[in-house]
Amino acid sequence: MTNKKLTSLKKWLIESKIDCILLNDPENIAYYSGFKSEPHERILALVIFPFADPFLFTPSLEIKDAQNSEWPFSVYGYLDNENPWSILSEKIQSATTSTGHFAIEKAFLTVERYEKLCHFFKNSLFKNISEKIQEMKLIKDSSEIKKMIEAGEWADKALEIGFNSIKEGISEEEIVAEIEFQLKKQGMKEMSFETMVLTGDHAASPHGVPGARKVKKDDMILFDLGVVHNGYTSDVTRMAIFGNPSKEAEKVYSIVLRAHQAAIAAVKPGVTAGQLDEIARNIITKEGYGEYFTHRLGHGLGSSVHEFPSIMKDSELIIKEGMCFSIEPGIYIPGIVGVRIEDCLYVTKNGCELFTKTPTTFKSIG
Repeated sequence: MTNKKLTSLKKWLIESKIDCILLNDPENIAYYSGFKSEPHERILALVIFPFADPFLFTPSLEIKDAQNSEWPFSVYGYLDNENPWSILSEKIQSATTSTGHFAIEKAFLTVERYEKLCHFFKNSLFKNISEKIQEMKLIKDSSEIKKMIEAGEWADKALEIGFNSIKEGISEEEIVAEIEFQLKKQGMKEMSFETMVLTGDHAASPHGVPGARKVKKDDMILFDLGVVHNGYTSDVTRMAIFGNPSKEAEKVYSIVLRAHQAAIAAVKPGVTAGQLDEIARNIITKEGYGEYFTHRLGHGLGSSVHEFPSIMKDSELIIKEGMCFSIEPGIYIPGIVGVRIEDCLYVTKNGCELFTKTPTTFKSIG
């Protein structure tokens, strides 16, 4: 095997005396095989053995795409009218004489699919590999970080497009459309998640959905977006103001910015995720807004936009060089104002470097 990630997984398989690894999560399959697909309701699998070549198992309509990808091993498939589990079990049993111990993704595999697997491998024991995969993906190498730096540059471009599109009367949906249209014109095919543009007190919903609401004078506007570039993601949040902010909005913004800057300044190998959360949360709490900071400080990212670890209260996870995660404190006061400032970063020997460079100073427009 030339794929280092796949080789590492196979080494774990041998050491753990597991007969077969069955991956079904498309993101993990792409991470280990290089083949990216969204099978929807169909079965997609990557099967790995200790002493035999792995194989991809795809719907028949994707066999050629898988064969034309960077995947160097066999690809098997099935038609829509066929039983994929029957065919998959035959391929597994033809590749290995032992199927007593399986490793599966309990965090992804549905109950229905697990029952299908149990039906065809009645005497097998199933071990969860989800946490092991989280651990293996936790530390990014230099090639992964390079891709994420490039993804961060595209996120900065997306923010610039969004800022330039702001005008009185334009809707949240229209700003989103402009961002994604301009990015597609420049060759960017996929966003990391659904682009978020929220105006006024609509930004007080941390996971609000952009709609027909229009930008008004003195509205504060939240942008939360990211792109997928060469298989790796970016994620950034910035605030803009169309006109002049209210005193409350300006105060909230300054508090969130202090929390954001303090947490980033504290990132270095050896601190814990819980300590980083505490640094930001204490600043917000001491200003009297603690009840309005309603989520964790950050999340990991890499080949997917939400990965392990969680940068959250009481976490004893020790930060290490090569980890990549977000720092995104926020204050959300229903009916009044919502502010979040987010950057994603990678941990260096002595601190960290940000993937996104758009200034966090107040972006005033109009």
